[in-house]
Order: sequence, then C-alpha cells, then structure tokens
Amino acid sequence: MRPADLIMLLLIFAIMYFLLIRPQQKKLKEHAAMLEGLRRGDQIITQGGLVGKIVKVKEDGTNEVEVEIAKGVNVRVVKSTIATVMNKTEPAKT
Repeated sequence: MRPADLIMLLLIFAIMYFLLIRPQQKKLKEHAAMLEGLRRGDQIITQGGLVGKIVKVKEDGTNEVEVEIAKGVNVRVVKSTIATVMNKTEPAKT
C-alpha cells in the first residue's frame, strides 16, 4: 500500500466520522439529557404521536412515566419513546 493510499483512507474515515458518527452521538447525548430532565407537569410528544402531560415520573428503575392524554385518562409510557418536550415546567422554588 502506497502512502498516498493510506492518507486517502484516513481522510475518508475522518470525513465519515465528522459527518455521520459524531452528530449522531451528540444527538443521542442530548436526548438522554432531555429524558433525565423530565418532571411532573411537562407536556410531551411520544414517537407514536401521543401528546400529553406527565403526571408521575417513576423512579423505581422501570424507565416509565405516567402521562395524562385526556382528562382522567392516564397511560404508562417508556421514557425512551418520548420524542420531544413541548413545555417545560419550572423547577419548584424552595
């Protein structure tokens, strides 16, 4: 293998890293941080298209939240299926 071939191979890998791998890792970190910051009262949209308000965040290791999708209708949602947070509630002032 010639040195020029090696340089081209490294250049292609570097381009792939900066255009594909790095942005995907950054997006995953942002999504994980969003999921960690979920609180009661946040309005969310799931990947399935459900829109609702978080009623309860379960801390028992199940990675679930309870979401009110209509008055008196609560569903359990796995945290990883939450796509976006529409309205964040302000943290309680102490």
